[in-house]
Amino acid sequence: MTETTSEAEARAALEAAGQLPEAELDLASVALQFARIDAPEANWGAAAQHLSELARAAVTAAAKDREADAGNGLRRAAVLRTVVQDRFGYAGDSETYEAPENANLIHVIERRRGLPVALGILWLHAAEAAGWSAWGLDFPGHFLLGIEGSRGAAVIDPFQPARPLDAPELRAILKRVQGAQAELRPEFLAPVSKRAVLLRLQNNIKLRRLGTGNLQGALACTQDMLRLAPDVAALWREAALMNQRLDRIGAALACLERFLALVPEGEAAQRARAMAAELRQRLH
Repeated sequence: MTETTSEAEARAALEAAGQLPEAELDLASVALQFARIDAPEANWGAAAQHLSELARAAVTAAAKDREADAGNGLRRAAVLRTVVQDRFGYAGDSETYEAPENANLIHVIERRRGLPVALGILWLHAAEAAGWSAWGLDFPGHFLLGIEGSRGAAVIDPFQPARPLDAPELRAILKRVQGAQAELRPEFLAPVSKRAVLLRLQNNIKLRRLGTGNLQGALACTQDMLRLAPDVAALWREAALMNQRLDRIGAALACLERFLALVPEGEAAQRARAMAAELRQRLH
């Protein structure tokens, strides 16, 4: 399939973002570039305008709440909920959760429905506009976010943001996604980078493509993830395996070389070298 001008522009933007330090990444803007590639026919310009509108609304709401401005994390969460959920009508899509549109920021903006991580990006965008520190959490199976407060961070589920979550509620979510034996651990509430949030968003698209047997589409998604995060070794290994399955031996070898440059030692490196040797045999 021929690449459209919009897709080419978006991929160039991703490559530029891949060279930026973490602090300079604009989370929502990068998510929008991924969405342009996934849905080149969609109106990404209108989505970009909406992001500006959302940011302005967050600034206005934050300025009106003295407690939030003074550092009350619970009030900050309430202000953001008023903007994202009450004013703009965003909510989790529990009815068609697996729909690929739920991981595409343009479609999420159009439908006002999405996955936790897509909705979380909008919350984080609004928080940053308000001047408040907020971050994604390394919680397994369900995206959560933290909002800084003078008395500790408020933990929010952007999919169902009725109120900040306490420990029993966090434990209940964990058991729902990991099973009855799962227990809450401190590392599950550790902050993750903006890149990690964006990769988590795109991983939903990749998995949905794999689920429908669209290996070529899953590979393209992985390649776009690598434009943003060229130093994530696991993605190079995934790309190598997909290229192998598509009988693209040269491309698979190139991906393994990149993987080994990042992970030159250890068991994973040994497996990659063995795979590379096998692929070279197929070339002769």
